[in-house]
Amino acid sequence: MEEIQKQELTSMNITEEQLQKLKQLFPEAFTEGLKVDWEKLKLTLGEAIDTGKERYGMNFPGKAECFKTIQQPSIATLIPAREESIDFDTTQNLFIEGDNLEVLKLLQKSYLGGVRMIYFDPPYNTGNDFIYPDNYSENLDTYLAYTGQLDGEGKKFATNAETDGRFHSKWLSMIYPRLFLAKNLLTEDGVVFISIGQTELSNLIQICNEIFGEENRAGIVTRVMKTGGNKGKYFSPNTEYILVYTKNTLSAKGFKDDISLELTDKVYNQIETDGDKKGEFYRTMGLYQSSLDARANQRYWIEAPDGSFVIPPGNTFPPIKNEGEKIKPS
Repeated sequence: MEEIQKQELTSMNITEEQLQKLKQLFPEAFTEGLKVDWEKLKLTLGEAIDTGKERYGMNFPGKAECFKTIQQPSIATLIPAREESIDFDTTQNLFIEGDNLEVLKLLQKSYLGGVRMIYFDPPYNTGNDFIYPDNYSENLDTYLAYTGQLDGEGKKFATNAETDGRFHSKWLSMIYPRLFLAKNLLTEDGVVFISIGQTELSNLIQICNEIFGEENRAGIVTRVMKTGGNKGKYFSPNTEYILVYTKNTLSAKGFKDDISLELTDKVYNQIETDGDKKGEFYRTMGLYQSSLDARANQRYWIEAPDGSFVIPPGNTFPPIKNEGEKIKPS
């Protein structure tokens, strides 16, 4: 168990800045050269350490290899393509073409903690997606064979079929390192958006909860992608999802904005004070809602600000006209 915990600590790809912060909190748990003394850290944390064999979390075949992939240094180099560029020396934009895992590794040094928004559109793992191994020690021909789905003899590689015993694990092993490295790039108020379908939705939520923290999940957006069609065994799927996670939910901003004056004038009223509209805004709404029915707890008197009593439409009324007085069941 202790060995597993040591591996977990050393496989986090912790930056020097993060180690410095940890040292400020627990200086007694460090030795020379910013090395963590696991035993001292464990003694310092005391009961805060979970030593049980059964833990809540996500595990899958190949997860340990994900951390090796994260820590493996990139062997690629970014080369400027001036001939294919427009206003290369003056543009404010940068377009990088390459394997996204390799690019994420190359960006770690220059853009660590400097990116405000990242959008991922990964394979949805529908069974037709081709998930290839992250092995950059291979030569270009082998890499092209993987990405071209052809082997040296011209035979087609199999897609990630559901009959594969590691159908989900292959996909998780692909997405985990990329999200882990992407988090390092985000600013404190940074946000990541990830498109996904139904197949890996639940798994992706668990992965993101682990990497970003469940408390940093801003929401799950449902997007209508099409209507009609005859795909699907039981239903014809017409939606996909966008998972939204923040680097730090306390720092994230921009999700809500002030109501525009145009919308205010159309939808909201303003309380008048001495004939001038200077008070707070409010919106009038009908008492009737489509979910109301004849149950006693659905219709009751409500005292309005002017002292009058109102009640949603209906044929029966509470016997007494008091705030919250409900009708009696028939």
